[in-house]
Amino acid sequence: MVDEVSENAVAGTAGTVGTAGAVGAVRIPVQGEGVRVERGNGFVCTSAVEELTKRAVAYLRAGYAVHFAGTAGTGKTTLAFHVAANLGRPVMLICGDDEFGSSEFTGREAGYRKHKLVDNFIHSVLKTEEETRALWADSRLTTACQNGYTLIYDEFTRSKPEANNAFLSVLEEKILNLPKLTVSGDGYLRVHPEFRAIFTSNPEEYAGTHKTQDALMDRLITVNIGHYDRETEVEIAVAKSGVARREAEKIVNMVRELREFGVNNNRPTIRASIALARLLAHVGDDAWSNDSALFRGMCRDVLNVETAKVTRDGQSLMLRKLDEVLDRADLARKTPSCAKSSRVSGRGKQRKE
Repeated sequence: MVDEVSENAVAGTAGTVGTAGAVGAVRIPVQGEGVRVERGNGFVCTSAVEELTKRAVAYLRAGYAVHFAGTAGTGKTTLAFHVAANLGRPVMLICGDDEFGSSEFTGREAGYRKHKLVDNFIHSVLKTEEETRALWADSRLTTACQNGYTLIYDEFTRSKPEANNAFLSVLEEKILNLPKLTVSGDGYLRVHPEFRAIFTSNPEEYAGTHKTQDALMDRLITVNIGHYDRETEVEIAVAKSGVARREAEKIVNMVRELREFGVNNNRPTIRASIALARLLAHVGDDAWSNDSALFRGMCRDVLNVETAKVTRDGQSLMLRKLDEVLDRADLARKTPSCAKSSRVSGRGKQRKE
């Protein structure tokens, strides 16, 4: 009888501290929840942007992953967030990194939890019970797959190809393999039906990027993003800076002309237009006319004239080209006022006669 009472007391004590269960892994959710994204007031949505958005949303709603590919400065990440906002689901963001391994996507062990119970309820009976369990920290991919979030994998080609292998089964079989959790029986995770993925990448020849395995690219619908049309770039420059439209047009015209000059026709990008428009708004719209030397210096700094890689006698031709474009812009700015003065003086002569 004493043994039975003692055993029940031990069982009851053990139950109160929760030591029942097999030895395995304890899963720790990732820190933070998905972020709800909404279209901002400063987002420019012209017909060109709307057409790209509709195509991407259609692919995602059909269950496919979308890949925005293009040169730097074409707004791939901004477009990815805009598309994600149209889906109406929380968003998880991952930025590619050369140091990433598979654990960044499947999760990783985060130490151990040890529990020890010493039961001496009956002074003549001593029972000791120990339990050690591994702690498993979920990744952002694991959380997105489990809860049906939209995952934005920005510049994913900066991660090594082998690190991205986890996406192969996620995008095709809709299963995330979790090899470290096989002890507890959770060897895989079924992907939530609302899970969607948006990838962005720069060209392979960019520094710090890796060639992606064909198996992953075959699972993505790639949308090539180039520079937008002139009207869209003007609208973006105005929205991001608050500068007058006529000044934004002159800046965009200058940047677009310089973009076609030199070996690399991808720079300067819309970022240069936004930067110059913001600077002009900060120093005053009349800085272009009243202090041309100041704005010319800003243009040389922002546009980084050495990137054209076109030289003559060891000197960069980009600076000369930039001066030509600025001279034409100054002439275009002065022409209307000169014409107006001529008309006024002409009317004065007629009255005098």
